[in-house]
Amino acid sequence: MSARLAVVGGGVIGSMIAWRAAWNGWRTTLHAPDIDGAGTSVAGGMLGCAGEGRPGEDALLEFALAARDRWPALLADLEGSGVDTADIMVAADTLLVAADSSDSGHLRAVIDHLAAFDMRPEPVDRNRMRSAAAMLGSGVRRGYLASGEGAVDNRALLAAVRCGAHSAGVTVTTEKVCRIDDLDADQVVVATGSWAPDLIEGVPVTAEKGEILRLSRPPSAPPPPDVVVRARWRGRSVYVVPRRDGVVVGATQYETGDRADTAPRVGGVSDLLIDATELMPGLAEYRVVEIGSGLRPTTPDGLPLVGRCDDRTVVAVGHGRNGILTAPLTAEIVADLLDAAPSPPTSPWVARLDPRRFA
Repeated sequence: MSARLAVVGGGVIGSMIAWRAAWNGWRTTLHAPDIDGAGTSVAGGMLGCAGEGRPGEDALLEFALAARDRWPALLADLEGSGVDTADIMVAADTLLVAADSSDSGHLRAVIDHLAAFDMRPEPVDRNRMRSAAAMLGSGVRRGYLASGEGAVDNRALLAAVRCGAHSAGVTVTTEKVCRIDDLDADQVVVATGSWAPDLIEGVPVTAEKGEILRLSRPPSAPPPPDVVVRARWRGRSVYVVPRRDGVVVGATQYETGDRADTAPRVGGVSDLLIDATELMPGLAEYRVVEIGSGLRPTTPDGLPLVGRCDDRTVVAVGHGRNGILTAPLTAEIVADLLDAAPSPPTSPWVARLDPRRFA
């Protein structure tokens, strides 16, 4: 009889781990009290690394680059599981833009930093920018095209991974897990994001809150951009990600000491609306269909916690703003940890992401 695995956490990371494990022969139960995947349901779905290239976060950028390279294989594996992936990808490239001279200087510093990682987004003139995103306003001063850095529809992705998990034999339960010791399983994976400390004492994860907006396009409005647009705008960051029926606009980011504080803030929503409609004036004709907020789990050094806490428990949390992007590599690392015993795991990331590195 195959070994039993319990995966706690129904977002894209937990669901992808459950699918991979079942595919590898584990008798897997996915514990997903929030069947819609909490943080996953309010994500932008960007797969880009160029917009994440901040000096001082080199290890995080390396992890993001390694994860980005896993996406073609992930989509192929989903299709191999009989899952239709046609609605998952919504953009293939990312346009990085800036407004005033200060914003342009900030963007230029990011571009220069990326060169050390052999990443060189292409400078583009205004005509090229408008061909990719016709709604761009006159205030855009500088632009770079990051080819191959696209985006997925986060909700379509979660549905596809859950479908793959079902096909692989994963059992899904919505019963809340309060204690790991109560789970009838040989191995347990905790992928509960900001709520991981409730199950694993002392795990160094804190929560950052952020809002996003979902806008739908009425027939008379300009079409969504063909690319992800990430802007440095009047000193703030804003992104516009296409969807088949509109766009997702995000995202604010600030620490919160209360994980129950998930209601959107007026100031954050106001900033997003102002920045997005200045960046793309045509969005003023769109309709606001959803205002969402979620918690991003963060760690002291910005890298996620992926690894063993003990002989029975593996944790996969702390992915911050990059949960969607890094999910395939995280699932690969966890699968390696589960299947490696008693031999050492093979992934070079196991040591770097070890959750005990802060002990």
